[in-house]
Amino acid sequence: MSYLQETKNAGRHIFPDLARAWALIGIAMVNVGLIAWPGMKGGYAAGGLETGVDQAAFFGVNALFTMKSYTLFSFMFGVGFAYQMVSAEKAGASFAGRYWRRILGLFFFAAINITLFLQGDILFVYGVLGSFLFLFRKASAKVLIRWAIWLYVVQVILLFLFTGFTAMGHAFDPDAMAQEMERMSKLGAEAFIVYSEGTFADTVVARVTEWRDSVGFFFLIQGVGAMSFFLFGLAAVRNDTIAEPSAAFWRTSRRLYLPIGLAISAAGAWVIMNANSVMDTSMMFGLSLIALGSPFATAGYLGILAKWALAPDGPIKTFLARGGTASLTAYLLQNMVFGLIFYGYALGLYATLGAASVIGIAILVALFSIAFTSLWRTIFKRGPLEYVLRGFTYLGAR
Repeated sequence: MSYLQETKNAGRHIFPDLARAWALIGIAMVNVGLIAWPGMKGGYAAGGLETGVDQAAFFGVNALFTMKSYTLFSFMFGVGFAYQMVSAEKAGASFAGRYWRRILGLFFFAAINITLFLQGDILFVYGVLGSFLFLFRKASAKVLIRWAIWLYVVQVILLFLFTGFTAMGHAFDPDAMAQEMERMSKLGAEAFIVYSEGTFADTVVARVTEWRDSVGFFFLIQGVGAMSFFLFGLAAVRNDTIAEPSAAFWRTSRRLYLPIGLAISAAGAWVIMNANSVMDTSMMFGLSLIALGSPFATAGYLGILAKWALAPDGPIKTFLARGGTASLTAYLLQNMVFGLIFYGYALGLYATLGAASVIGIAILVALFSIAFTSLWRTIFKRGPLEYVLRGFTYLGAR
């Protein structure tokens, strides 16, 4: 059975799968900076922004994809949560058992990702937040949207508060801030040696250590926002918006929300250009602005994808959407390939290429990952890792 026929028989639209594919491309462009340059030394600011082209590429990724790809991915997680409930109801099976096994499966793949590929893993965060999402399984769309809006307001407030604390630290206790920045610079120098010259085992230790030290910060800058978009995604299924690409909301999103979101995000990206570490006030203020614009831009992207979903099902659209059905496989595949390209135990391009080249590689890797999953899906019903996750989720159940 073809992908399009399979989707039609399941009563779903191609729209969600296109959204997953687009999110995967954006995530690759954001994540690659965590692998190609030492984050503790400011990422690209440590030497990847030497030319105007590099600076333009860095600005473009921050303006167009930073915090927007993960909110889109989070939105689709909420959509998937709702689909799982519908599937359980149709099968007359217990949803709770399936769901908690799926959460455990996410933690399993998170451990693999953190250990072998990427210290900036999102799957662990999704596993934790997904545990809270279960509490909203019976909420109406109206309640979900109300909670989602307020949670995102909290996320933005947290970021602006952290920006204020950073600014006060530089103003009232510059010595302590200087010591912290020196400590982070030292950690960055150590990471540079490990990732550029170390063995695979060395990088495993470094990744786990970096993840342990940064996971709290990651929850701070994106965790509440991810939970917000879980709820938005669940609401989009409850009120049938995700099943109706022609809905008025998507038209408003691409015409009104998208320009608002991109304008605010561009302002944030411009501010970040003056930052040289994560402890820099400009970095935190820029991220705060990007977070403020992210929900509008994300809605706008979904509006554009909804419009595309209504167009005739051409080969390119079908190819990308089919690849988006195996997003877990594509996500981990991207991170694996990045490691082989940049770390010293393989090609060893760590901290040697400018931002433009690194981001160009990320686009190619993203397209490769989607092409792989799309071609795989022409033969198999699910992606390889999706088979593993589904097998653990169902454990012989219908």
